[in-house]
Amino acid sequence: MKFMSFILCLFITVASFAQSNVAFKQTSHNFGKIKKGVHKSVVFNYINNGAKPAVIEFANAECGCTQPEYNQTPILKGQTGSIKVTYTSPSEGVFKKRVTVKFAGEKTTTELFIEGEVVLK
Repeated sequence: MKFMSFILCLFITVASFAQSNVAFKQTSHNFGKIKKGVHKSVVFNYINNGAKPAVIEFANAECGCTQPEYNQTPILKGQTGSIKVTYTSPSEGVFKKRVTVKFAGEKTTTELFIEGEVVLK
């Protein structure tokens, strides 16, 4: 019985650490067809559901054609923040790009995705 109680407590502890205090309203965006060389942006909004202020530690794009913009102002509980992601379409074809976002004090990261198809002008 003690072993089962230990396992249950361990599971609850691990589950509570795995949850993020920040919730994005959406984590992906499809631009559809865009012309080559054009800059397209989308804003990803999030809400802080945690007791502590949420601060973006970093937001890294997987390539130079994708640029995340954010500020590091603390977002208090119940308030919203945002990350703007801009894509510059360097070449023709279908694309899917990832931006990895890490909040200070959070053990996990969130992945945001943009996708679409670049066509000739």
